[in-house]
Amino acid sequence: MVKVNRVALIGTGFVGSSYAFALLNQGITEELVLIDLNEAKAEGDAMDLNHGLPFSPSRTKIWYGSYNDCSQADLVVITAGASQKPGETRLDLVEKNTKIFKGIVEQIMASGFDGIFLVATNPVDILTYAVWKFSGLPKERVIGSGTILDTARFRFLLGEYFDVDTRNVHAYIIGEHGDTELPVWSHADIAGTKISDWSKNKQDYKPEDLDNIFVNVRDAAYHIIERKGATYYGIAMGLVRLTKAILQDENSVLTVSAYLGGEYGQKDIYIGVPAVVNHSGIRQVVELDLNVEEKQKFTNSVNVLKQTMGPVFSKY
Repeated sequence: MVKVNRVALIGTGFVGSSYAFALLNQGITEELVLIDLNEAKAEGDAMDLNHGLPFSPSRTKIWYGSYNDCSQADLVVITAGASQKPGETRLDLVEKNTKIFKGIVEQIMASGFDGIFLVATNPVDILTYAVWKFSGLPKERVIGSGTILDTARFRFLLGEYFDVDTRNVHAYIIGEHGDTELPVWSHADIAGTKISDWSKNKQDYKPEDLDNIFVNVRDAAYHIIERKGATYYGIAMGLVRLTKAILQDENSVLTVSAYLGGEYGQKDIYIGVPAVVNHSGIRQVVELDLNVEEKQKFTNSVNVLKQTMGPVFSKY
């Protein structure tokens, strides 16, 4: 029997359906099963996507299904859950989504699933930890989308500011995917040249410009939610990038929500850090040499997540 890659998508809302569309357009997986409480929505999405197959780069089998279909999945992507409302922080969602996730993960594991989990629902760091706890899988095989989108936003805005292709900007946002995240300026560069040196050569440069870039990265979701109600295209493409790294065994370095077991001086937490991602999940966490200020901000981010998690996980 020929082995094919199967992705099971849990949740066909804005993020889930955008992910499925982007995944089909890049032809990354041979099988895609859509699972949602709203079966009619999942069935409609499967029909709609199948009608685009004549235009896709490769053949993909797409159908709507049930948790039983997760048994043969290489990757389960979870985008289901309550979404962030205007004026609401990602951490406000923690209690209701943790409860939803317990039910979802139990049904997935009951199918016999033994692959990799990829979590995108907010608050993503805490919910990735929840999936790890509820599933019993090794920490390497439970991954959150982490700060992959924040890092992409950061690189885009830096590229725009310095008039350089965003793909040639190398810079990371780490920490909580949320209000306590931080930019790693000490390791930010364009083509191997530090951002500080690029700044010297920009005629109208002002130090506060870089601060404003980070603020716009951190608060981007709020601005988008105010305008269109939700963010989904960017994160969907980030999830596809992660899917490709996993299914194609790329050993790519991506800023995901990974479990720390002593790295960065922290333990028993999922949080956004650069990590090497391949077909086994997270091969290793990349431990950046942070400066004193960055270490303090990262520790604060960890503490905020742990304080939020504590009361919730004491119930399970």
